[in-house]
Amino acid sequence: MDTLRGVESFVRSVEEGSIAAAARRLAITPAAASQNIARLERVLGVRLLSRTTRQLGLTEAGKLYYDRVHGVVHDLEQAAAAVSALNEEPRGQLKIASSVAFGRHVIAPLVPSFAARYPDVSIELVITDRSIDHIGEGIDISVRFAQQLEPGLIARKIGSVPLIICAAPSYIARRGRPETPEDLRHHDCLVYRFAVNGRLFRWAFVRDGLRFEPELRPTIVSNDIDTLAQMAIAGAGITRLGTFIANPILEQGLLVPLFSGDPAKGIASVDHEPLEFYACFLDRQAETPKVRAFIDHAVQSLKGRW
Repeated sequence: MDTLRGVESFVRSVEEGSIAAAARRLAITPAAASQNIARLERVLGVRLLSRTTRQLGLTEAGKLYYDRVHGVVHDLEQAAAAVSALNEEPRGQLKIASSVAFGRHVIAPLVPSFAARYPDVSIELVITDRSIDHIGEGIDISVRFAQQLEPGLIARKIGSVPLIICAAPSYIARRGRPETPEDLRHHDCLVYRFAVNGRLFRWAFVRDGLRFEPELRPTIVSNDIDTLAQMAIAGAGITRLGTFIANPILEQGLLVPLFSGDPAKGIASVDHEPLEFYACFLDRQAETPKVRAFIDHAVQSLKGRW
């Protein structure tokens, strides 16, 4: 049992970046966490951590040991949570990761009402477009759009967001309005690049029931949707935005929608296939009451929003 306490204190210290932070997560004193690690090092006969007053680092042996045991600690935590989850109210730390734009505009506004409803849950929201490691980073839920889904994760759909191609009135006055998607090759296009795989986000249209992707001329590329929106407002070109970003801007008249469709003129409409977002977790054992509660809260809050 002492060895298990030492392993847990060691793994959490590495994950949290300090023994004091690990102690807070484990609800013990820093001295107790340090003693647990020291006992583990004596049992193993090696030093696992290099400690200074300002920095905590892994020795070569510590890195090897962490790689082998951090998954075990996670499995034990999830097993305990699964056993106690049968009649348990949501409680404990809930760590949520979300893509930047959706996290900022959609997920973050849901957190206060969830926190008010479940005061025993403490929430950490990680906003990033990089690849997420559920186990290594202690992530309970990652919110991803369909193109970011990974094999092995359980994904539950929480919302479908329509996409709108739009431009500023100043750009249209200067360059004209494209009448067909094929005209985009003559226009300045502001295009999103996926941070994880580096691919450009393709623009899809439908004409006579057939989906197609026209040639674009990407003059500005960014991995941040809000940045593209601001550049479009400034008249830099045409961009494609989810309605959770576009609608408030359109209402102010700062951007206008394009390709809304006019069959009489033979103008194609935007493919109304939405951008689908999912809440992902590792496995059924990871579907604890706090995880279920937040996903249910998100689904209910977003129902009928778009």
